[in-house]
Amino acid sequence: MDDQRTLERYEAVVIGAGQSGLAAGYHLARRGIDALVLEATERVGDNWRSRYDSLRLYSPARYDALPGLAFPLPRNAFPTGKQMADYLESYARHHDLAVRTGVAVDELKPVADAGGGYLITAGERHFQARQVIVAAGPFVRPRVPDFASELDPEIRQLHSADYRNLSQLRDGPVLVVGASHSGADLALEAAKRHRTILSGKSHGQLPFSVESRRGRLAWPVIKFLALNLLTLRTPIGRKMAPEVRMGGGPLLRVRRGDLLHAGVEWHEIRTAGVRHGKPLLADGTVLDVANVIWCTGLRPDYRWIKMPLVGADGWPEQERGVATAADGLYFLGIPFLSGFASMLVLGATKDAEYVVGRLAARAHRQDRRDQPV
Repeated sequence: MDDQRTLERYEAVVIGAGQSGLAAGYHLARRGIDALVLEATERVGDNWRSRYDSLRLYSPARYDALPGLAFPLPRNAFPTGKQMADYLESYARHHDLAVRTGVAVDELKPVADAGGGYLITAGERHFQARQVIVAAGPFVRPRVPDFASELDPEIRQLHSADYRNLSQLRDGPVLVVGASHSGADLALEAAKRHRTILSGKSHGQLPFSVESRRGRLAWPVIKFLALNLLTLRTPIGRKMAPEVRMGGGPLLRVRRGDLLHAGVEWHEIRTAGVRHGKPLLADGTVLDVANVIWCTGLRPDYRWIKMPLVGADGWPEQERGVATAADGLYFLGIPFLSGFASMLVLGATKDAEYVVGRLAARAHRQDRRDQPV
């Protein structure tokens, strides 16, 4: 580093101030570890604010709180994305966490100087940390099939990451591609004003909606199963993990009956291509639509981490968030990091506590080695 004045040093840096990053920040602060949380957006919670307007969490408020601050809604209410964003912002403020917003990390790489650890570059700013927790959120690059570019330019195309509300759609029929959570949500919403077609394989559904009376009563059981049965320690959890990481979880709120009752035409086959500028289903059906909403998920993107850590499946090689090939590097926010609960706030909290425990133990061992004999 040519100008040492631009380099800030910490024991730990957390990249990302979502629920996982803030939970990690809380546990780091409680252990007295010198740490900084970096967030790319201008406000804590902006990633939640940028999602579609009608989004609501799949877990009730009693399970959506991070450690040390209750969620300011009735226990059985399901927060909106914007309410979750505001809660995260208030959480960082309430605990006076060391969060720096508007800092988009460009590169993370190991360093071999006397300080060791990792160098984090964010524009003109540089940070060095003996340990790093990557909690930046893995789903970054919208997944859209190559043939999307062959659709008639008059068809309005949106990825679910860019969809906000119905005002973005043209008059005429809507094709929603992808039948997981966002696909079901947006198909039901589109059906209020448009003829709506849903294309995609079913990944199953709960026997009841999570917000039904039965669902509310069942949440303690759902929590127990998510934390104890559907984990990487069990055969059923290991079988489920790849599908969940690809965005193929079962329907939790909006289910098949809701979609059919609303008039959604569900084709459980994939959209396979284009014919004469129109979407083509795998069975040869051509759909004459004015809009396509791609609910086809987002890909992880770890190209900014300059280390060979990503496996053949595109995910970092780690065990419960601890990188297997890089000492002092950790991951949070990955679906099925430890189990199904990792995609819920209650699981993010548990994962963060475990990872910070491992980080603290390593910091203690390092401090003992650095002490003069």
